[in-house]
Amino acid sequence: MTDVDATSAVRERGSSPESPPGTHVPGDGAMWVMVLGDLIIFGAYFLIFMVHRALQPEEFLAAQQHLDVTLGMVNTLVLLASSFFIARSVQKVRAGDHAGAIRLIYTGGVFGVLFIAVKAVEWTTEIAHGYTLPSSEFFAFYYMLTGVHLFHVALGLLILGILVRELRNPRRRRVSMVESGATYWHMVDLLWIVIFALLYVLR
Repeated sequence: MTDVDATSAVRERGSSPESPPGTHVPGDGAMWVMVLGDLIIFGAYFLIFMVHRALQPEEFLAAQQHLDVTLGMVNTLVLLASSFFIARSVQKVRAGDHAGAIRLIYTGGVFGVLFIAVKAVEWTTEIAHGYTLPSSEFFAFYYMLTGVHLFHVALGLLILGILVRELRNPRRRRVSMVESGATYWHMVDLLWIVIFALLYVLR
């Protein structure tokens, strides 16, 4: 392999020839800034929720009883499965199997759509029973946290679609691009796990 070929191969892998082993950070800096910013914002939301819950523990606990823990658990498993397939797609891209990576991204995306569908069923059920934003402070937090998270899931699906489009073009394929998309998707998964714990499990 010539120096030019080696450089091209390294560029497609998304790393530099000088990078020492063990120092590779998946994705690019811009995505990490975005992810860390989101984590800080959600962290503030979680802290505010905990403060309000501590001030009104009985009211929050009574309202919490009306959530469907089973649906919450189903959505948690759905997002975990989705993250698994997206992580596998990164491995496929690193191995040069772009067709396999595309299939796995599609599978992960289907689970993301399923998450939205389950959440829509849950919201519809809660609203039908009269549990809306003005119902209580707990449900105000519930719809705010799950709604903002749902927006992030939708944005994540858009990012996955962009990954598929880019992977279909041999001239635009980059491992770092897929790693960045996977980093965002895993953040969405992590945020839901915390939301599930706070809203559905914490007593």
